[in-house]
Amino acid sequence: MSGGPVLVVTNLDDPTSDLVIAELHGRDIPVVRLDSGDFPATLSVAATIDHEGIAGTLSTPTRTADLTRVRSLYYRRPSGFVFPHLDEQTARFAVMQARYGLGGVLASLPGCRYVNHPHRIADAEFKPSGLAAAAAAGFHVPPTLFTSDPDAARAFVKRHGPAIYKPLSTPLYLVDGVSCTVTVDDVTPEEIDVRVAGTVHLFQHHVDKTADVRVTVIGDHVYCVRIDSDLVDWRTDYSRLRYTVVQPPAGITEALRRYLDAFGLIFGAFDFAVSRDGAWWFLECNPSGQWAWLEPETGLPMVAAMADLLERKAS
Repeated sequence: MSGGPVLVVTNLDDPTSDLVIAELHGRDIPVVRLDSGDFPATLSVAATIDHEGIAGTLSTPTRTADLTRVRSLYYRRPSGFVFPHLDEQTARFAVMQARYGLGGVLASLPGCRYVNHPHRIADAEFKPSGLAAAAAAGFHVPPTLFTSDPDAARAFVKRHGPAIYKPLSTPLYLVDGVSCTVTVDDVTPEEIDVRVAGTVHLFQHHVDKTADVRVTVIGDHVYCVRIDSDLVDWRTDYSRLRYTVVQPPAGITEALRRYLDAFGLIFGAFDFAVSRDGAWWFLECNPSGQWAWLEPETGLPMVAAMADLLERKAS
């Protein structure tokens, strides 16, 4: 919808959004940035729905967005709703009302291009769903087990080893008050014990890789970057990475489209492991993943491509 603002829904510390917003400002495109964590202290909503659809406003201390004129919404990584001034039970009630109220309004904007729609993001973040969709799209998918059974886990690792363990999601994890990440790592049958029974775990065949590839799809654009390192999980040490722009093998671009279409996405950050025979093995797709750090490393015009998408320019 030309003339209307772009909504950027993310947390305060998001350098990727900062770059995109700067690009949009340079094009004189109005932007309203907001975070769900700002509600209700510095973010308010007044929306009506009738036979003509949804109307109303979202207001921050410096901007007001007419809900009928929002041209696009960039949904990144907003913080959660918090009500620290309320008792636990009342806060829990308030969080649910905000999630389904404000969240529902943000998900229902007429004529808005979503990058990506928050409901589609939620669907695509389930790793079993992602791997099943990847197999259906035609990607090579490593044998993977989801289990809470230690015997099943040991049997899988013995059969499909070498194997790795990876978290199914990455919530805030603190050790001595310091934020940490549960990393992808190798696992042996001997390391598996009764603690596996405590929840669901993901075990996967460890592809004998020569490199990794990050594929970023932004609308019609597909950017493929080979990442060379000696790491099991390259995200654990960016200083050891080397980047090369590459072209995808035959069939990959079509499979990317099938995967994104299955979830209703127009952006995706895909990770592949490149095996010694050159095959690309699907590992995951993050529907709100990081990508902007690759532009200065490669010269790929990714920020401009995202701004084009949000401005609603043809690719």
